[in-house]
Amino acid sequence: MDYREQYEQEKKKYEQLQERYQELDMKYEAALSEAKLATENLAKIKNSPAWKMTKPLRVVYFFCKRTKTAYVMYGGVIGMTKKIVHKLHQKKVQKNYGSKSYPGPELIKEQENTKFPKDITFSILVPLYNTPEKFLVEMIESVQAQTYRKWELCLADGSDAEHTYVGEICKSILSKDSRIKYKKLEKNLGISENTNECLKMASGEYIALFDHDDLLHPCALFENMKMICEKDADYIYTDEVTFTGDSIDNMATMHFKPDFSPDNLLANNYICHFSVFDRRLLEQTELFRSAYDGSQDHDMILRLTKKAKKVCHIPKVLYYWRSHAGSVADNIDAKTYAIDAAKRAVYDFCIDHQIPVDKVEGTRAFPTIFQLSYKIAGNPKISILIPNKNHREDLEKCIESIRLKSTYDNYEMIVIENNSDEDSIFDYYKELEKFDNVKVVTYKGEFNYSKINNLGAENADGDYLLLLNNDIKILTPQWMEEMLMHAQRPEVGAVGAKLYYPDMTIQHAGIVLGLGAHRSAGHSHYGMPKENLGYMGRLCYTQDVSAVTGACLMVSRKIYREVGGLDENYRVALNDVDFCLKIRKAGYLNIFTPFAEAIHYESKSRGFEDNKAKKERYNEECENFKEKWKEELEAGDPYYNPNFSLDYSDYSIR
Repeated sequence: MDYREQYEQEKKKYEQLQERYQELDMKYEAALSEAKLATENLAKIKNSPAWKMTKPLRVVYFFCKRTKTAYVMYGGVIGMTKKIVHKLHQKKVQKNYGSKSYPGPELIKEQENTKFPKDITFSILVPLYNTPEKFLVEMIESVQAQTYRKWELCLADGSDAEHTYVGEICKSILSKDSRIKYKKLEKNLGISENTNECLKMASGEYIALFDHDDLLHPCALFENMKMICEKDADYIYTDEVTFTGDSIDNMATMHFKPDFSPDNLLANNYICHFSVFDRRLLEQTELFRSAYDGSQDHDMILRLTKKAKKVCHIPKVLYYWRSHAGSVADNIDAKTYAIDAAKRAVYDFCIDHQIPVDKVEGTRAFPTIFQLSYKIAGNPKISILIPNKNHREDLEKCIESIRLKSTYDNYEMIVIENNSDEDSIFDYYKELEKFDNVKVVTYKGEFNYSKINNLGAENADGDYLLLLNNDIKILTPQWMEEMLMHAQRPEVGAVGAKLYYPDMTIQHAGIVLGLGAHRSAGHSHYGMPKENLGYMGRLCYTQDVSAVTGACLMVSRKIYREVGGLDENYRVALNDVDFCLKIRKAGYLNIFTPFAEAIHYESKSRGFEDNKAKKERYNEECENFKEKWKEELEAGDPYYNPNFSLDYSDYSIR
């Protein structure tokens, strides 16, 4: 065994031990937090007058428990009832997106008689291959039921000799409807080439892609036509539902999508169905490429959305994806080649467009949801800004986790001291003097989070600024690399990390505009367990968001200055969201990455325990924020589908 091979083996063992250590560290922190919280709560309860007054009730309760008649404990009935009611409500509202959403006679007539300013024919491409008779007939009928009548259905049939009925059914139907075109292929050319044969028959100005066993909503083409005429869209996609059995109302998955999100699209083919696009986008490029069979649609969508001038999303369920044995909708492993094709499609797209991707790897969510690693250019310096007042224990834990965990070495830490009055923290500041890459600067004046960080930025030497709360403990050794690889991209502004409470529930996974009781902004997936995959796997891939928390936020110094830093009118709340919206308005993307993880020791109940003055200040800043960003809030968060509720952070249906 040569030294290189031995080195690689030892390196792999080290990485495995590091991962194991991180896992045990998380469990330890969670257990420690739970024990501490339980002890504190128990002490409060036992010392309260209510505990003493309710002793007779406890005697009765424990008697019932011993006789096995007590089956619910404190708050159990209420909590379970809320969950049941919420689930029943979700089931109820799901029905609004199935057959119940189909237009009645009056709406059908209205849409059929609508005069549009553009004259467009849709060419719907459907490659056929041994399509079950029932699926074939229902698919064609769903096209014939369209309220927008200017379409043609182009069918290329690659079925084998045992499925001649496919051609017979098609010929029988097209004899009664001249808008249907059919071609029997001499042999099955694969899904890409079969679809390309459909394209050869097409004469329409816009192309629509449709699978041979799926269904269209009757208003699908009408809604696409509206988007083309109103928004001048040249690439359009819709929301979709996966269904089982014979009815679209048997919904297995409801996929409500964000508006166009290039990072989401690289990580997974979230656009999928129903795609409609201007055929001029195909000039000097192919529709499907057989080299990516199994993921030919992902390859195509990446290429065409890159060329498109106006990619638009219709936030309505207009496509019904049938899940049955052997289909990708039922089990991606039924087509394992699709996984490899998807990886190649993403990697090759990045290489073709000079995107500095290093590797594309699968994630724990699904085989075709990817983690993209980008190459870091050079070795830029990162300035970590940590505001601090007292709280020696928190700050020490924060700084030690950075020093001991981080694998990136070109950084400095700037502690911004603001109004501490405890001797212990100043003793700690003296201890920090032994580190060359740590310095303390002093902010004078009343607390203003924005001013404090702006002062830190003025004293920073780094090319990149990393805003960090003093109650953060780093978990991911490569956390700075994971954030820097995105902050370096010229189209990206702020980059946020995935933060947990000490009990390993999610504190931050991106911010949604309008979410929460104040309708200002809220954290998505808030309070969910660490292991949760998130809605459609969203906790497992890097994605575009409107904003990220300032508790752990990286941005280039250049962009920080360009947008004027943090707005000092926001002393306590919403300064980070305001900052991110300024970045978004300047034309940059904001990114959330789940691959940079940390514990945020902020109390879950913080805010409820604070005094009235703080609540009043928050309400005031909230109102100022809502007035400043009124148009953006009214438009809705582009990365959060309007079919989702603004009362819940778990992507519940509105």
